Amino acid sequence: MSFAVIIPFLRPIQRLLESATISEIMVNPDSSVWIEEGGRIQLLSDIRFDEGTLLTALEVIANRFGKKLDADAPIMNLRLPDGSRLAATIPPIVHPQPLMTIRRFTSRNFTMRDLIEREMLTTEQAETLADAVRRGDNILISGGTGTGKTTLLNVLADAIPEEERILIIEDTAELHLRKPHVIAEEAQTDTHRKPVTFDDLLRAALRHRPDRIILGEIRGTEARTLLDAMNIGHRGALATIHASSAKGALLRLRTLLMRGTSSLIPTEADAEIHSSIHHVVHIDRHGTQRQVQQILDLDSAIKNH
Repeated sequence: MSFAVIIPFLRPIQRLLESATISEIMVNPDSSVWIEEGGRIQLLSDIRFDEGTLLTALEVIANRFGKKLDADAPIMNLRLPDGSRLAATIPPIVHPQPLMTIRRFTSRNFTMRDLIEREMLTTEQAETLADAVRRGDNILISGGTGTGKTTLLNVLADAIPEEERILIIEDTAELHLRKPHVIAEEAQTDTHRKPVTFDDLLRAALRHRPDRIILGEIRGTEARTLLDAMNIGHRGALATIHASSAKGALLRLRTLLMRGTSSLIPTEADAEIHSSIHHVVHIDRHGTQRQVQQILDLDSAIKNH
């Protein structure tokens, strides 16, 4: 399916979708249209959807992608043909019109040099992380929404040796690795079919001989499976997690790990995490500036404890 098939249903925002610099398109339930461009959010008062047209468009798009979107399933997430991510919520969850956000990956072709020039990280930090990836260290990237976790993960993956087999698991495909041997899988939790979760895909992935496992976001019971994989020799994993600090990322990972293992106590969970994860990279955002705030080296933390 080409991107042109979708354009007719989103005609009011066609020029936004075709822009090379707009990274986020947001249509609010009051029908106002906002964009993020160059890190700045602004209202486009000259663009609006007529009443009912966006809901109809979203229902048609959902059907074309094999998704379910109605009063019983009012939330939808999907990947558009150009790789953009569309998230939508419809009434009765929101009023009076649907909420839609399209994230476009204008940073998809960024290199490490681009991130350094944008002051997302220093040259020293870049070299440290690239060396860690080449070595096969397990790296967890933390931060809030829109801080650039996916962008950094995508760039770090450039340091993976060309001959290695990489398996990516995401909710909605966002990563675009510049490597020859990549298998990408998407969880299916909001379709007409039986749900296929992150954990289902991760368990299946271990049977397909991955040299590297990349997890778009750790947020549930897959934390248990991922740490099990690390502990039996699967090195070089890259993953992201929502957190407000590096230590907060470890606490969140502990919570998710304990949720997937009822008999586990906090000290045991902490020990397992510290033996599996080598580095936590925390990214923060201040205004339009996204920046690596901390690289927590857990190997050093264990040695100095």
